[in-house]
Amino acid sequence: MTDARAADGGGARAGAAPGEARFGDYVVLLKPRVMSLVVFTALVGLLAAPAALHPMVAFAAILFIALGAGAAGALNMWWDADIDRLMRRTRGRPVPAGRVAPGEALGIGLALSGLSVMMLGLAANWVAAGLLAFTIFFYAVVYTMWLKRATPQNIVIGGAAGAFPPMIGWAAATGSVGLEALAMFALIVLWTPPHFWALALFTRSDYDDAGVPMLTVTHGRRATRRQILAYALVLAPVAMAAGFTAIGGPLYLAAAAVLNLLFLAGAWRIVCRDEGMAQADGYAAERRFFRFSLLYLFLTFAAILAEAALRPWGLGGWQ
Repeated sequence: MTDARAADGGGARAGAAPGEARFGDYVVLLKPRVMSLVVFTALVGLLAAPAALHPMVAFAAILFIALGAGAAGALNMWWDADIDRLMRRTRGRPVPAGRVAPGEALGIGLALSGLSVMMLGLAANWVAAGLLAFTIFFYAVVYTMWLKRATPQNIVIGGAAGAFPPMIGWAAATGSVGLEALAMFALIVLWTPPHFWALALFTRSDYDDAGVPMLTVTHGRRATRRQILAYALVLAPVAMAAGFTAIGGPLYLAAAAVLNLLFLAGAWRIVCRDEGMAQADGYAAERRFFRFSLLYLFLTFAAILAEAALRPWGLGGWQ
């Protein structure tokens, strides 16, 4: 549920006039691109769990997790409107652009928060609902209202908010949190810093303008490049280790091996570049790494999903 993904619904609607809200503006308010990643990882967590839900219950659970993600996005846009209007990447969002009033964004965020948590509890169980409530609180209050403007470790700690969805999906199916759910959580927690710092390398001026203490602002791009490589080095063994749990298997291990080699190679290319090289080609390597990081997470969780899909046929997992 984190909010620094490029173009996470921040683009202005073509021809929109200030003060004129349309349905699309309220959709953007919920950060649909972030929501899509939340839905996918939560779905993987739900389907990989060792318990079967009725299809309608599973659909309802994913729907309410998505609403919770949208609620957190609306609360984030409400609170961050002041800095969003200072950043080129976000100034077209509905609240800073004046198409949705701050009070509307707050009201929508609070209403959807309560609705999503209550309905997830009734549809699935209260363990999952409690995790969803904590996730919304963590993203909207701990990350958005505190960490984001207070420390360059904002995305390291705050990234946990984006790592909870597969755990919520797992809990919706099982009523508990297992080692496998924690493995998926760890994957996203360790993936988040290099993903966002790659973005920060080529959007540093935005964070400078808004006074957000992103690592590129407080420690510079050279230190940020080293940190990207450091996290990639830690992520690789964690991703491989997940392959030896109940959510893994030969297919997952093969995919993880290839994906992490490519991720490490991209991080190494970034750390070997100086600022002159990066400026000369418009941060091409950094942009490629950022785009690949999204593909990395999608394919990693797709491999977990594939193992779960093959398991009933005796083909997935460790037989």
